[in-house]
Order: sequence, then C-alpha cells, then structure tokens
Amino acid sequence: MTLQQLKYVIEVARSRSISKAAKQLFISQPSLSNALKELENELGMMLFLRTNKGIIITPEGSEFLGYARQVVEQMDLLENHYSTVSSSQHHFAVSTQHYAFAVSAFVRLLKNYNRDEYEFTLREVKTYEIIEDVKNFHSELGILYVNSFNKKVIYKFLREGGLSFHKLFVANPHIFISSSNPLAEKEFVTLDDLHPYPYLAYEQGDYNSFYFSEEILSTLSRPKNIRVTDRATLFNLLIGLNGYTISTGVISKKLNGENIISVPLQVDEQITVGYIAHKNMSLSPIASIYIDYLKESIDEELKQI
Repeated sequence: MTLQQLKYVIEVARSRSISKAAKQLFISQPSLSNALKELENELGMMLFLRTNKGIIITPEGSEFLGYARQVVEQMDLLENHYSTVSSSQHHFAVSTQHYAFAVSAFVRLLKNYNRDEYEFTLREVKTYEIIEDVKNFHSELGILYVNSFNKKVIYKFLREGGLSFHKLFVANPHIFISSSNPLAEKEFVTLDDLHPYPYLAYEQGDYNSFYFSEEILSTLSRPKNIRVTDRATLFNLLIGLNGYTISTGVISKKLNGENIISVPLQVDEQITVGYIAHKNMSLSPIASIYIDYLKESIDEELKQI
C-alpha cells in the first residue's frame, strides 16, 4: 500500500468515476484501474463497485476512505510544516455552527492577509460534522457550544477524536427575531411568550439528536417547528413568518443589518461557546491569528447586546 494509492482512492471517491478521476490525476484510465485492483487485492476486499452509472463506494470502502483521508492529510501537514521551501499558497479551514462572529473573524483574517495566493475554507455545517472535520483534519479549528445538557455527550466525542475544547465566551440565552416582531419591544421574553410563534432550528441530518442541536432547550415541545440548513434561510423566515430561534445573542449588524435583533430569554441556562482543535498539535500561525480575530469580533458584538 502506497501513499499514491491512497490519493487515487480519495479522488475516485470524490469523482465517482474512474475516467474523471484519471483526468484529475493526470494518469491513464487503465493505470488507475490497475492501481485500484492491486490495492483491493492486497487488502482482500472491494473498495468500489463498478456500475454503468459510475462508481459506488462499498461499506468497507467507506471505512477505508476515512482512514486514507487522515493519512494523506496528516502527510500534507507534515510536508507543509517541515518543508524547507516556502509555499506560495497557504491553506486554512474552519468548521463552525452558524455564528456571525465566526464569519466576521474570517472576513478580518482575509482583509489582513497580505498574500497573493491562499486557499481558505469556512464551513457552516452540522454539529457532528464539525467534530468529524477537525478529527479528520478537514478543518484545523471547529466552533461550537456546550451547556449543561449536551456537555457530556460532546466531550465524549471530542475525547474519542483526540480533540480539546477551548472556551471563548459564556452567554446568556437570547432569541433572534425580526425587528418587526411583536416581541421586539420587550426587555426580555419567556418561554410562554414564544408559544404562538414558529420555532426555527438548524437541521442536523443523520445526527438529529437533541445533544447535537445547535439550539439549547431542544427537548421542549413546541406547536410550530421549522428546520432549515442555512443561516440566510433562517433569517428570511424570521422576518417573513415572525419566527424565532435561540442563540447567544451575539449578532453582527455589519453583516446582518438591522432587520434581525436579539432579545434576552428568561431561562436558567448558559451557553459556553468555544473552539475545538487537536490535543497534541500546535496551531498554525494562521489559526492563532484567526482565534485572535474571533475574540475581537466577539468582544465588539457583545458590547452591542
């Protein structure tokens, strides 16, 4: 088994086609097919099923792919860290729950990054995917929250992935609503106040457990529930349907304008937001700078609450 073969497997899985993968890898299709067959023979299992409609990854292949990505990405990290030749293009990726301050910090990072070439990635994804992204080196940092309800479960997954949680700030719960919502004039709201309004929450896919919910108080029963997958849709529905969601109260007026506001929610809960990273790995200089910008963005936006 070679590193090159692992790269072949990853590209075939991404392309779902041997011919397309061969073009991306700049090798002939027969050479790629032979390399895959040699690897499958060595492993004693099928990684892919070849069909008329393309490539299907077998269950064994899916598991192998996870390990292959980790090996290749760790090799890339080693090469980038110890290479004597300075690369002209720097890479950085962060996975996060749907927080405006994470976007604000990313904007600051790019505005102050004086390089001609770079490849940066900001992923707003599901809670479980944040942990997986960092564990598998798809992202160097992840941003999520813990509280008294989900902490044991989240920390369990972090331990299993060799990850650690670092606190950024603690917030009292707020609701996000449209500035035209009848609740907008209140100094604070109660759960009873929210009963007539549609509740919006981020969909968590296969891991739609209460523990992975991006919103606290996820176990409460509500008469009107809407699941969404992206922040723009959620904000549009807050405005269009007079809906609400529960979050930290930290919102960027620069990015989101004046149409969405936060109002304190009167409950006996707190939200601890932090970043996750690999326990035994030093952060890259870019990641450290991004964390500094995170703290600056958070401090600025907390003052507006």
